[in-house]
Amino acid sequence: MSARMFDETGITSRLAARGIVPDARQREAIAALCALPDSSANRVESRYQGVYCHGLPGRGKSLVVDTAFELANCRKRRLHFHEFLREMNRRLVNEPRGDDRLGSVSNQWLDGIQLLCFDEFHVHDIADAFLMARFLDTAINLRTRIMLTSNYAPDGLLSDPEFHERFAPTIEQIKRYFRVIHFDGARDYRFGGEQHETPRSFAPLDAAAGHALREIFLRYESSGALESTKISAAGRPLAARAVGAALLWADFETLCVASRSHLDYLDLAERWHGLIVDNIHTEWLTNAHTLQRLVWLVDILYDRKRALFMASDKPIHAALCGLEGAHDLSRTLSRLAEMQSRAYRSALDEAPDAFAPGPSER
Repeated sequence: MSARMFDETGITSRLAARGIVPDARQREAIAALCALPDSSANRVESRYQGVYCHGLPGRGKSLVVDTAFELANCRKRRLHFHEFLREMNRRLVNEPRGDDRLGSVSNQWLDGIQLLCFDEFHVHDIADAFLMARFLDTAINLRTRIMLTSNYAPDGLLSDPEFHERFAPTIEQIKRYFRVIHFDGARDYRFGGEQHETPRSFAPLDAAAGHALREIFLRYESSGALESTKISAAGRPLAARAVGAALLWADFETLCVASRSHLDYLDLAERWHGLIVDNIHTEWLTNAHTLQRLVWLVDILYDRKRALFMASDKPIHAALCGLEGAHDLSRTLSRLAEMQSRAYRSALDEAPDAFAPGPSER
């Protein structure tokens, strides 16, 4: 029998060390992961090449998958879906013309990878669907083991009725080669945690909020430089209130009301350990494009374990509840709750005194 990629005792012990006792669905996911043979196994031995964990936000999907991924002793890679799309598109630009450029790039991308983890897998756009269909087909043929977490059941991917049928073959492939597990618990574990010792969210937009944000910036920036400047985000100018080695301080209007993409936020998350988002006027959130940009921003900062400080005219959670017009808003609410709690350990929390100004951060 082939070796397994995961050890159930190791995963449960790691969770226990964090004070977590897996619930029924988490145990089911752990068992499914541990049933996966290593990538050298013959496909006949196991029908499944991956595990697809889906359900509402905060039900413990990423917790189990990330813990298993940390312990897997193989050539592996974990990344957020936005990061994957950016990398694939960059490779496609440089790929010579041919009959199957997507297949060629997918093979290059997967070369040497035995285990792949996608967090917050989703397909909302037909162009992304086309790319992902070819990529998954390549990964399955290469017998790459894959772990996916998603807020969507496979049948809920690319829900737009105009395009859904075109993605149906890939959905059937997912259901054939992945063990699909529905995390259906009633509780969102990200809510109800003890608040962080340093408040992360301020309302209304008054002198007290301004003073609090200034104190936060100066706590991490030894230079104490509080000067407006312009930086570049994914090659485009962005006005900032202050720029330090650890923190970027900018207005919401510049970050999310202006036309920007997830590429901008990936760039910012790679260069700073936290963002201060100031002057959020919650009436702007009724615009679908602005709301979607906030969802992207929170997703990317959360995935990179970046700190997020926000100042708004009204409490941000209450303003977001009940809004429509953006994909995955429920996940944003869940993640914001965790990002304001003591349980969320950002890059600033891990090394609060390790920052010094440097030209590479500017």
